[in-house]
Amino acid sequence: MHVGHLLAALEARRVADEHGGRCLLRIEDIDQRAQNPRWTELLYEDLDWLGLHFDGEVMVQSKRFSRYAAVLDDLRCRGFLYPCFCTRGEIKQQLAEMGRAPHATLGYLYPGTCKNMSEAERAERLARGETHAWRLDMARVQDAYGCLEWEDAYRGVQRCVPTEYGDVVLARKEFPASYHLAVVVDDAEQGVTHVTRGEDLFDATHIHRALQAVLGLPTPLYQHHALLRDNAGKRLAKRDGARSLASLRESGLTPQQVRASLSAALRNNGIWSIEAH
Repeated sequence: MHVGHLLAALEARRVADEHGGRCLLRIEDIDQRAQNPRWTELLYEDLDWLGLHFDGEVMVQSKRFSRYAAVLDDLRCRGFLYPCFCTRGEIKQQLAEMGRAPHATLGYLYPGTCKNMSEAERAERLARGETHAWRLDMARVQDAYGCLEWEDAYRGVQRCVPTEYGDVVLARKEFPASYHLAVVVDDAEQGVTHVTRGEDLFDATHIHRALQAVLGLPTPLYQHHALLRDNAGKRLAKRDGARSLASLRESGLTPQQVRASLSAALRNNGIWSIEAH
């Protein structure tokens, strides 16, 4: 775990305790290409050293692929999904020709190339076994459910216009379910009432609200906290070599010092610093 993970875990535990609730741990391992059983063991070791404990049974997403498949089948039968045969390169080229800038947070917005494909052509290409993804038809969602609302504890009531977020992928060959689909289904089935996570997932919550409407699922209260940054304001991301808990431990820091530093960061808009003494 790196410090950003720790911040999210500590904040989730704090909010659960504040409301007299349970804090749930979920292993989100839907990308089986990048999984190593030892990583999960290390995660548990890190949490144990930090003294951070969770309630109830741990949900493991890779054991729930059949559940996600059933939800996808339901969406297909109801006409909310369509197959997309475009490659990522083809989509980017189409967008470049259209002159549309990529979305800042969610990446490119799909231009709808396969959306109007005839049912006969779709059936033929599926029968041939062509590689494809399954996209959520946001125009159909909006026609059926209109504009939606959800609430963020810090920013208040938010208006969700499904078509503003493009026809997102809910499954593809290497991913039996997308993050969006899996967390929406899991939150509902675990009885989650409050979701705490980093502000980098704020836009994704609009997509989750649309999925909740289509699937008839409850909408939790969301709380998007600040991301960790250094004193210069640069985000401390794992891909940029953000410090791991193992490195903090090896430097001689105590669990109490690490927890205190992260709590202080939350009070200081995510600015984080710590030194071993």
